[in-house]
Amino acid sequence: MANRLTQSDITVEDGIVPRDKSLNQQEKAEATEVTVAEKDDPPDGGLIAWLQVVGCFALFFNTWGITNTFGVFQTYYENELLQHMSPSSISWIGSTQSFLLLVVGVISGPLYDAGHLRFLLWSGLVLVPFGLMMTSLCTEYWQVMLAQALCVGVGTGCLYIPSVAIIPQYFYKRKALAMGIVTSGSSLGGVIYALMFQGLLPRVGFGWATRIMAFTSLATISISFLVLRRRTVATQVRSLIDVQAFHERPYVIYCFGISLSYLAFFSPIFYLQTYALSHGLDGQTIALYLVALLNAASVFGRLMPSLIADRIGPVHTFSLSVFLSGVTVFAWINTNSGAGNIAFAAFFGFFSGGVVALPAVVLTSFTPDLSRLGTRLGMSSVLNSVASLIGTPIAGAILSSTGNYLGIQLFAGFLFMATAGSLVALRFALTGKKLIVKA
Repeated sequence: MANRLTQSDITVEDGIVPRDKSLNQQEKAEATEVTVAEKDDPPDGGLIAWLQVVGCFALFFNTWGITNTFGVFQTYYENELLQHMSPSSISWIGSTQSFLLLVVGVISGPLYDAGHLRFLLWSGLVLVPFGLMMTSLCTEYWQVMLAQALCVGVGTGCLYIPSVAIIPQYFYKRKALAMGIVTSGSSLGGVIYALMFQGLLPRVGFGWATRIMAFTSLATISISFLVLRRRTVATQVRSLIDVQAFHERPYVIYCFGISLSYLAFFSPIFYLQTYALSHGLDGQTIALYLVALLNAASVFGRLMPSLIADRIGPVHTFSLSVFLSGVTVFAWINTNSGAGNIAFAAFFGFFSGGVVALPAVVLTSFTPDLSRLGTRLGMSSVLNSVASLIGTPIAGAILSSTGNYLGIQLFAGFLFMATAGSLVALRFALTGKKLIVKA
């Protein structure tokens, strides 16, 4: 007769688990997680859940929103503060900022999984406004690198993982919609900060324009600090690397494809305004507002794919979004009029909205253990950070060596198409050879 379990042989830790006396302490720790909230399904609504959306929206407003604004700084630095520097050298400031936003995730992801949400929010609340304040005092290239690239970059990196990892704990059926609303914060941030900088620059100068941005970031990040909370907290610090993930083909394909998209994503944003100033909008003020226009269109580009993803699946929606972004970049090659530049900014902003809105939703859709979501996001962020770090400097080097923007446009366009191909491979890795299926 099989041995019978007694009450002393079982323990309730995330379910009823038989005690195995042969397990060592590390294995027991790996299998144990204590929750601080009820273990039912995500509520998919309610006051607390929607407050998380508000808080994460504010985080995106101050992470990707600030990063997406660098195009206006690129234009100002090239023409005023750092005019003695090459476009490629200046773009290293923005690319380093985006690199740190992502690479810090390899540390902030496990810290988030371990329950240190408050520490991460407090770090971002201090570093982002402080970095912008210091940027307002800069007069040399190395000073801007330390303040805007390093300090702001690390601060946004502390905030990024919480902004994408909290929502899946509160939403399931409405997860794509909630993430769409959250990620639209980066678009709105890009609009507000870009308009703020361009509008204040001729009135109060670079210093006070940047300081007002700093005060805005302080106020909005404070909202996140007040309302965000986790539903579950791990009892241990997770490993920086989830080795099992690299044995899963979908995750490997996902990481490769997303890194290609980040290699391409920032080049059109950083060089949009300088291209327009020499291709149809020479000396016209509207050229200085194209980044704001791009981010405004991206608000709808973040929400629309999220609604579609609930119907056809996040992988299909993301593939379509990236493909259309590539088509739009190729169309940019023949843009030589004011109307054409405005149209490109609007269409690229709309179609590329999914590049930021959907990666976390896609990863969540095939992550078996959401308690490790922060770690897996952090791991993919390392590859994405390297891609974002080198993408725009490569584009700047192409511009410096050729003297025209065709190389930048082909570089970004082909990378978007390669990303779309990778996502098609991901879809079949998840679903097999089925042709009609939600994924």
